[in-house]
Amino acid sequence: MTSTLPNDNIRNFDDQITNKLISEIIRDRIKNSGKRFSANDNIANFINPGELEILEKEVTSRVKDLLKSLVIDVENDHNTQETAERVSKMYLNEVFKGRYHEQPKVTSFPNDKNLDEIYTVGPISVRSACSHHLVPILGECWIGIKPGNKVIGLSKFARVADWVFSRPHIQEEAVMILADEIEKLCEPKGLGIIVKAQHYCMKWRGVKEPNTSMINSVVRGDFRHDLSLKQEFFELVKQQSATNNY
Repeated sequence: MTSTLPNDNIRNFDDQITNKLISEIIRDRIKNSGKRFSANDNIANFINPGELEILEKEVTSRVKDLLKSLVIDVENDHNTQETAERVSKMYLNEVFKGRYHEQPKVTSFPNDKNLDEIYTVGPISVRSACSHHLVPILGECWIGIKPGNKVIGLSKFARVADWVFSRPHIQEEAVMILADEIEKLCEPKGLGIIVKAQHYCMKWRGVKEPNTSMINSVVRGDFRHDLSLKQEFFELVKQQSATNNY
């Protein structure tokens, strides 16, 4: 995709398609490419330089309309005069950044020592939002690896997990997407992921069960086919969980 300077994007947006919102322009790009733009998809490849800033202004306007429809005085209430701007910036650059920003740079290295013993990383804090109600999902994640030909640094697992979970999700799909991304990055012989999280769509609303959590897992490669490796992975996670009093 051709890159242009931010000012050029703003000028093109104003001069050529003044009656079209930037969200519509981006959406049309995605549709024309035959790709999806579901809540948990990353669409960074379809956003040109400078357009995210324009989108932030559009979202601000929409959030302000929402507040007005909720009969909140955004002109005179000092607590909500800048709420729309804060919410827009928060969604695009923080809690949903995994949709609008590219994956953090992850460098892989050859497995020169032919390491073949499994290791686990965790607990990694994960923060997401329920795609049904847009309320928080907060929890922890454990990743187990049986190395293949490539390895990545331990901190990179946390960065990629944060990038994947920073989108509207259902937990079952989030774990699978994370597994796909890790497989692309380091091509492990075996991979296991466990996520334990609390969902505020159950804690804050609905049934209002404050202590309920959800645990799910995915195992691939040797972890899936070798029962002893799978058991070793779960045992290592159990030990890490006990150490962290979780």
